[in-house]
Amino acid sequence: MMWLSGGFVFRRGDSPYHRLDPRVKLLISALMFVSTLLVRSFYELLAVIAVMVAVAAVATVLKRVGRTMVLTATFSAFIFVINIVFTRNLESSVLYAVRFVAIVVSTSLFFITTSPDELEQVMKTFRLPRDVVFAFVTAVRFIPVMMLDTIQIMDAQKSRGLELEKGNIFRRVRNMIPVLIPLVVNSVVRSGELAEAMESRAYGAVPRPTSLVQYKSSVTDKVVALAALALFIAGAYSFYYILPVQLP
Repeated sequence: MMWLSGGFVFRRGDSPYHRLDPRVKLLISALMFVSTLLVRSFYELLAVIAVMVAVAAVATVLKRVGRTMVLTATFSAFIFVINIVFTRNLESSVLYAVRFVAIVVSTSLFFITTSPDELEQVMKTFRLPRDVVFAFVTAVRFIPVMMLDTIQIMDAQKSRGLELEKGNIFRRVRNMIPVLIPLVVNSVVRSGELAEAMESRAYGAVPRPTSLVQYKSSVTDKVVALAALALFIAGAYSFYYILPVQLP
């Protein structure tokens, strides 16, 4: 479980992609996300995925992106089955299933290479409400904590004789109750501690607090952003105007 979910958790790195301005990384992920929605054939989608793999290679997170693909493969298989049952179209079913994987990978590339602090600054750049920014960033920060709590609780319950991997689906769901209850209790206790910490630091006392960090785009950031935009425009033009003419 931790091996799979680790594909969505940020870890500090020293690659050229990690050192980019977080706003540039957000732009790249957004362009890849939009590209997955614009493509109309399986081969075009494979080209977009190839770009994602290239970005992951530059960021040295290929293994973690592989974990993301493994985790989303189950859901994409479900999407494939639903589409093949209702549409009876193999090509569109494969396209929708692979597109789901590409969408998840395009978003995970941003989150696994951008720290919560950088994410907070990016959201403040768009002048989003402070409470919304705080809630979202706090949720991102607590994801690895909750995953670790879940693993620890499951190990503790297994040591007490709880069988989580035996029986039919209904019995397995019922056996998860001794795991969910302590997890919910821990989350409630942690939220209370967080509320006390916010009050002790006078959260909300200043309507528009200033930020300690101010991002300034370097020449490299601007070049990468322009290159990403140029590649996106060229790809969209070729997909919609050049390739349809060449295909029979």
